[in-house]
Parts: sequence; C-alpha cells; structure tokens
Amino acid sequence: MQTLARLSDGLDVLLTRIAKIAAWAAVALIAVTVFDVVTRRFFVLGSTRLQELQWHFHTILFMFLLGYAYLRDAHVRIDLVRERLSERAQWWIELIGCLIFLIPYSMLIVYFSYDFWERSFLANEGSSAATGLPYRWIIKAALPLGFTLLGLAGLAVILRKIVELFGPPDLRNKVHDIEDAERVDEFHPDLDGGNK
Repeated sequence: MQTLARLSDGLDVLLTRIAKIAAWAAVALIAVTVFDVVTRRFFVLGSTRLQELQWHFHTILFMFLLGYAYLRDAHVRIDLVRERLSERAQWWIELIGCLIFLIPYSMLIVYFSYDFWERSFLANEGSSAATGLPYRWIIKAALPLGFTLLGLAGLAVILRKIVELFGPPDLRNKVHDIEDAERVDEFHPDLDGGNK
C-alpha cells in the first residue's frame, strides 16, 4: 500500500510540474489576444497567424491542465446523489468511475488521436489559410499528450482510492489529508517538490 501511495504522489508531482509550465500559456494567450485586438482596432491590421496562435495557446492550456484539474477535483461535477452518500461510498464511485469510464475513454482518445496526429505529421500539414501557421501537426500532438496526462491523473486517483479503501488507517488518513489539501482553485507552492 505504501508503494501505491508513493506512486500516486509521484504522478501528482509530475502532473503538477507539467501544469505549472503549461499555465504560462495563459500569459502568452493574453498577450497575443491584446496585441491582435489593438492592432485590428487601431491600426486595421488583421493577422490570421495571430488568431490561430490564440487557439494554439488555448489548446495547450486545456489539454495540459486537464489531468491536473481532475487530480485536484477542480473539474465540473453534477452531484445529485454522490454528495449525499458516505465518504466510503464516494470513494467506491470514484474508483469504479475511473476504471470503467475515465481510463478506457482516455485510452480510446489517445489511440485515435495518435493516428490523427500521425497523418498530419506525415503530410506536414499546415494551416488551410494561405497566411496561417505552418506545422499544424505540432498542436495536434497536444490531443494524445493531454489525454495521456488525464489517464495518468485517473491512475493516480485509482491508486489513492485503493489506499483509502483497503489501506491501513494511518496511510489512509495521510492520503485523505493530501487529497483534502489539494482541493483548491490555485497552485500551491508546497506542491512543487513533493513535500507533502
């Protein structure tokens, strides 16, 4: 059980570091958007490349923070029944949901999006606009990578739920306390090195 908890913590640290790096795309997205709006409005300069760059940065933000958001329980939930159940029943629902839905879905998306990316790479696909960005395959790689990260987040949650359901009380409490501390809307400085 200790090994499962450590593996879950390692995945947590990896996903957190990737998310912290990818979150800088928000700054780039804001800068490109402001520049594009200002130049369009006041200088009547339009740029297809800038518009495409905006959705590239948006894709980076979404795909590389998806797993982090799931791990932090920051994703959208519609809990009509689950919230009324005991904590142990909630753990079972999360475990079964990951095993039956999240992991298989992530694997399917990775499988099919890899082919989607590979065809784009082999054709050296660029923008359909004449003045658009080249190398469309680079941003298409975000799809299989992002869902791989989501699958890893699902694996980390599965490991935690196994420890919470079947582990010794001290380890169960430790994992549960870590999960409670991580349910936040912002990055925590104490999560950057695994000092939990």
